[in-house]
Amino acid sequence: MLSALKKFPFWAQTVTGLVLGVLLGVLARANGLTWLSTTLATIGSTFVQLLTLAVVPLVFTAIVVSIANLRNVNGGPGTVARLAGKTLLWFGITSLIAVLVGIAVGLITNPGQGVTLPVDQSYKPKSQGGWLDFLKGLLPTNPVLAFTEGRVLQIVFLAVVIGIAAYKIGNKAEPFVNFSRSLLEITQKALWWVIRLAPLGTLGLIGRATAQYGFDLLRPLATFAFAVYLGCAIVLFVVYPLLLALVGKVNPLRFYAKAWAPIQLAFVSRSSIGTLPLTQQTTIRRLGVPEQYASFAVPFGATTKMDGCAAVYPAIAAIFVAQVFNVPLSFTDYILIAAVSVFGSAATAGLTGAIVMLTLTLSTVGLPLAGVGLIIAIDAILDMIRTATNVAGQMVVPVLVARSEGTLDDEVFNAPGGGDPLAERAAEEVRAEEKVPATV
Repeated sequence: MLSALKKFPFWAQTVTGLVLGVLLGVLARANGLTWLSTTLATIGSTFVQLLTLAVVPLVFTAIVVSIANLRNVNGGPGTVARLAGKTLLWFGITSLIAVLVGIAVGLITNPGQGVTLPVDQSYKPKSQGGWLDFLKGLLPTNPVLAFTEGRVLQIVFLAVVIGIAAYKIGNKAEPFVNFSRSLLEITQKALWWVIRLAPLGTLGLIGRATAQYGFDLLRPLATFAFAVYLGCAIVLFVVYPLLLALVGKVNPLRFYAKAWAPIQLAFVSRSSIGTLPLTQQTTIRRLGVPEQYASFAVPFGATTKMDGCAAVYPAIAAIFVAQVFNVPLSFTDYILIAAVSVFGSAATAGLTGAIVMLTLTLSTVGLPLAGVGLIIAIDAILDMIRTATNVAGQMVVPVLVARSEGTLDDEVFNAPGGGDPLAERAAEEVRAEEKVPATV
């Protein structure tokens, strides 16, 4: 039975888990089966917790190693600076396009019109974003607390600084870089084991959401939820394919055939960082982006490239909250929303949820933070499509930059078939073990 399960494609396992999760969730809600709801919630929360355990070591080591690895890029510091500049530029361009899509969808759908949900004026989000708070939160006062409390934004800052220092020092920093590289490999190895549990995690997460919220809760927020999914779908299946075809000069259908596994995992796990090993493997081995560059761009994108969470979603949510509270938005307000999306996306830091980014947007435009309480109940449902959009963008940009540099491997990109990344990984592990001599 185990061998048959291994031959069952990863995407099919995940879809099966999703369908079973919905069915079990409906069953639990319709019949008041508390024990089943609790079981589904436990399975889902355990999967997320396992992903979260890897966040701190994975973020730090991935960024340090990726920046240090830029020493191996041909062309010297000038090429490195150009690659980093192009990557950040495309991050900004795609974020700007995504937020414009979000604003357009919000203005067309009017998601807050006619919504009469009770507003708790005293509601205060647990996590809030403000420009001063954002800047203060960027600089750690105690590096140890940054790691022990999982302050991802501060960890990203420390990793970037240390990575640049290691890059500048050169060979003298090699022992530290090698240690970081080993820790990264160990963390990714453990995370691959967690990724194998994605079908089970999908069953629990989807089942819990269905059992807890059902479809009744979506009715008053149906237009808003539809607008978020529509906006993300436009970015995912219109904007990105156009950029891939016109700028990257590649076949978008081929891209999605190769990239679907990490996009799918992102949808169910709701974590860019948790998807990082699969995203990076796909970008290098299936999309043909050079490893030296992808090992920098993908981890960096997993913490800062958030077209779904930081662009489409806060734009539509801001319009929704403004309409519910009858607050008119001016042209200047829309410019501020776009600016927040382009420059503040690092606040999401690759974790599940985008409440910090939303509160940052609302506070910048002057909208009441109590509006967050209106949509927090369905945040998990919205976060699925947001994270899938994030991860797709984290693969699109490296392809565009590699094409502009003339380093994209077309033979790898155009190779037939998408394959099963978990099966490939398992085969590699078997081959690696066969090379290691047995010891008694």
